[in-house]
Amino acid sequence: MNIHEYQAKAVLKEFGVSVARGVPVLRASDAADAAHELGGPVWVVKSQIHAGGRGKGKFKEPEAGEKGGVRIAKSAEEVEAFVEQMLGRTLVTVQTGPAGKQVNRLYLEDGSNIAKEFYLSLLVDRSTSRVAFVVSTEGGVDIEEVARRTPDKIVTVSIDPVTGALPHHGRAVAQALGLSGDLGRQAEQLTAQLYAAFVAKDMAMLEINPLIVSVEGRLKCLDAKISFDPNALYRHPEIIALRDETEEDPKEIEASKHDLNYIALDGEIGCMVNGAGLAMATMDIIKLYGAEPANFLDVGGGATKDKVAAAFKIITADPKVKGILVNIFGGIMKCDVIAEGVIAAVREVGLAAPLVVRLEGTNVELGKKIIAESGFNVISADDLDDAAQKIVRAVGKA
Repeated sequence: MNIHEYQAKAVLKEFGVSVARGVPVLRASDAADAAHELGGPVWVVKSQIHAGGRGKGKFKEPEAGEKGGVRIAKSAEEVEAFVEQMLGRTLVTVQTGPAGKQVNRLYLEDGSNIAKEFYLSLLVDRSTSRVAFVVSTEGGVDIEEVARRTPDKIVTVSIDPVTGALPHHGRAVAQALGLSGDLGRQAEQLTAQLYAAFVAKDMAMLEINPLIVSVEGRLKCLDAKISFDPNALYRHPEIIALRDETEEDPKEIEASKHDLNYIALDGEIGCMVNGAGLAMATMDIIKLYGAEPANFLDVGGGATKDKVAAAFKIITADPKVKGILVNIFGGIMKCDVIAEGVIAAVREVGLAAPLVVRLEGTNVELGKKIIAESGFNVISADDLDDAAQKIVRAVGKA
């Protein structure tokens, strides 16, 4: 689960992290009061969407002007003008894709006098099973580009979960950023604060880009992106309350209600599979035969008839789907349960697109019998290769 920048900074402030003062702006009519509250003389107007590259992004609508999704205002009147231009418009960045995202929230923040910019993030390093700080002196730019061109400028500091963040970890971060003296001590303190926040809130990723040194000699988080471990959200109702469903695909929201692992993609063949590995293999073989998957969907090993029916409805709700491939290997999952769920969903929503079903494993013959006697035009497949070829032909891609 992701949250907006202004929400992330509020979370970090709970742990003493230094961030600029700011006020969220949800309506254009709030702009004047927000500008007055901060006082100026320089304000930063920031689009709040779940995507990076906002500053370099462009709005689709001409009314939004030619400036990007992050703008510097030098008067209260300019703040109001920018808010009026940006709010409700569609911002396109390198991470949103060409469709862009509508800006429904803005964040008005005090301007900062920047002396230096750095990159800092925390994530779970799967190779070491530890939380790791990833830092670089190259802040304010895409870290992927830094990794590609100058990987030596990225330093990783791993933290043993038994000890937690210790002073020497903070000193290692400070050294990697070339900070000493008072700034070095600030880096040590920040390291401890960020680690405490990361662990306490069950974060999956925390990124600060840029982390700045101000002209006044203060270390400050100028931006903040946080994503949380979805499996730990039950422990954090205060984080769940921050969820902005307008930033999420409605199909993914519906899938989460049924505990389905669903990710929307851009292709034309909807997939329903049990098991993440089999789902990935199914997507790969669809691409191999010249088509594109419309989604990743793992119904899990213990899905019920109702859960399968819900999954099928989510797939058919996608207007891009021209064909559906159900690929089930029944180990824990029983093929007859899958068959009953699919047929129940087809009876309710109809079958406007070709449907290929490949079943194998527990109760496979019963599952095939249920589908064969359903009266619906369902194409049966013997194996995954056969299923992929049949659905690709059915949607006219072969």
